[in-house]
Amino acid sequence: IKIFTDLRGWKEGHSLVLKIYKITQRFPKEEQFGLTSQLRRAAVSITSNIAEGFSRHSYKEKVRFYYMALGSITEVQNQLLVARDLKYILKEEFGQQALRTVDVHKMLNGLIKASKTHY
Repeated sequence: IKIFTDLRGWKEGHSLVLKIYKITQRFPKEEQFGLTSQLRRAAVSITSNIAEGFSRHSYKEKVRFYYMALGSITEVQNQLLVARDLKYILKEEFGQQALRTVDVHKMLNGLIKASKTHY
C-alpha cells in the first residue's frame, strides 16, 4: 500500500461519503445548515482522518487519526438515525447505509489493530 487511497477502509469510506452527499440532497432546505451540513462534514471527516493518519510517520500518531475517524463514523451512524426518524430517508436506505457504516467501522478497527502492533 503506497497511498491512502489504496486502503480498503478509505475506499469504503469514500463510497459512503458519496452516498451521504446524494442522500442529503433530498433533505429539506431548512436542514441545509443543520443535519445536512453535519452529516456531510462527519462523513468527509472519516476519510480525511484516514488520509491524514496514513501520512503520519509514527504509528502512535497514525492510530490517533484512525481513532478520530472512528468517532466520525459513529457520528454518521447517529445522524443517520436522526434522519431516519425524521423520515428524511427511507428505512431501507437507512439500513443499507447503516450496514456500510458498520463495515467501515470494522475496517478502521483492523487498521488500528495493525498499526498498534508496530508501537
